Amino acid sequence: MKRIDIDHAIRLHTQWRRQFMNAFAGGAYADMPLSEHRGCLLASTLNEATGTGVTSADYQQLVVIHERFHHLANEIVELSNSGLGDSADLLLPELNESSHQLVGQLDRLREYRES
Repeated sequence: MKRIDIDHAIRLHTQWRRQFMNAFAGGAYADMPLSEHRGCLLASTLNEATGTGVTSADYQQLVVIHERFHHLANEIVELSNSGLGDSADLLLPELNESSHQLVGQLDRLREYRES
């Protein structure tokens, strides 16, 4: 695939997830603006990707996993902002699993990347 630096995408995603989890666990989610979450750089990269890989089932699955990840993050933020932190806590393991799936799917795309 062109235009996706997979290693960089994984690093950015992992860094964001760690920041999100730490901020949420510390009860200081408000210190991490929601705009950072909604302005995901990986989403932009996925939308702009070209090459043979973008038509693959693996790429399409990556898009689905990525959307699911952000859906969960949005839900956690909304619950937390509504004073339902205990309910939000219950979604953190699912967000973590979704994150691992996302990284695994990015790894699968390496075979499509063009030189």
